[in-house]
Amino acid sequence: MTRIYDFPPPDKLETEASNWISRLDRGLSDEETNELKEWMTQHPDNHAALLALASLWDRMDSLSRLGDLLPSPARRPLATRTRLRIAAALASASLLGWLGLLSIDTPIDTVVSERAEVTTPNRTFETAVGEQSTVNLTDGSQVVLNTNSRIKVKYTPQHRLVTLERGEINVRVAADKARPLSVLAGERIIQAVGTEFNVQISDDQRIELVVTEGRVLVGVHRPLRPEAGESEPAVLPLSSVTVAAGEALILGSDDERVNEVSPVELEVKLSWQSGNIIFRGESLEDAVEEIGRYTSVEFVILDDDLRKVRIAGLFKAGDVDGLLAALRENFDIAYQRTDERIVLFNSK
Repeated sequence: MTRIYDFPPPDKLETEASNWISRLDRGLSDEETNELKEWMTQHPDNHAALLALASLWDRMDSLSRLGDLLPSPARRPLATRTRLRIAAALASASLLGWLGLLSIDTPIDTVVSERAEVTTPNRTFETAVGEQSTVNLTDGSQVVLNTNSRIKVKYTPQHRLVTLERGEINVRVAADKARPLSVLAGERIIQAVGTEFNVQISDDQRIELVVTEGRVLVGVHRPLRPEAGESEPAVLPLSSVTVAAGEALILGSDDERVNEVSPVELEVKLSWQSGNIIFRGESLEDAVEEIGRYTSVEFVILDDDLRKVRIAGLFKAGDVDGLLAALRENFDIAYQRTDERIVLFNSK
């Protein structure tokens, strides 16, 4: 007899799998173990989705506790259809995470602005807190500004110059070997002919560079000397520090070394371009600091132990209510909210 399955909706599949990863991580009761066994037999894709999310969030150790239930997880290939669903969920507003964080349809304080076209050689662009904007440059290059960011654009016949004064940008450089594009961030210059990279400058002037396509050169930017006829940065020599696709560099740190970035980590770092923030075990203190970049709300954590609580999941940028709901339901973390200030404390 042929068994007929109804394919589960993608959002429902991913949400259910995320919830089971959350429960597995904290430990299952006998009743929940039976429920999981029943869920696993409802559709073949349930098994594949559970394994995919566990692998994505580095929680395969949770599945290893149920060897009798999942005797050979490595032998079952993940169906192409399910892999596409997982990828689509990462790029959409669907919630992923082994802590069972809640999915919120509407972000708070987050605005994606209309695309702006550069029609003059020299212009300034900026975004407010919670806003994102795409700037299309005249040469075909594109700069996407994240929340609370500001750039100055200057184009000359010999050079393309973008100065990052604050915030974070993603740059897609149109190829032009005769006219390199330079990004000035703090005291550093990042230069490319045709590539794609992400640059973030923090309040303490640390600069994070992540390259997703091609390669870029990195050098120290010295002030221009107009009296010597200098009006734009010089082309960096090929002997400069090179950062290639899949690599990252923290400038201004004690140890400025080029490091490889895994595909999953790259997805995390660039998730803001889809209006999302992904956490993969960051502390609560770091999580609220990142969420705070997208909202004017101020977070205060009263208990030092709460600062170390680990958070994982996918949020819409600026989704304060989603974060608060997850903290309340998963960690018994209560809060008091007054105007633009939220105080977090342990409710136990």
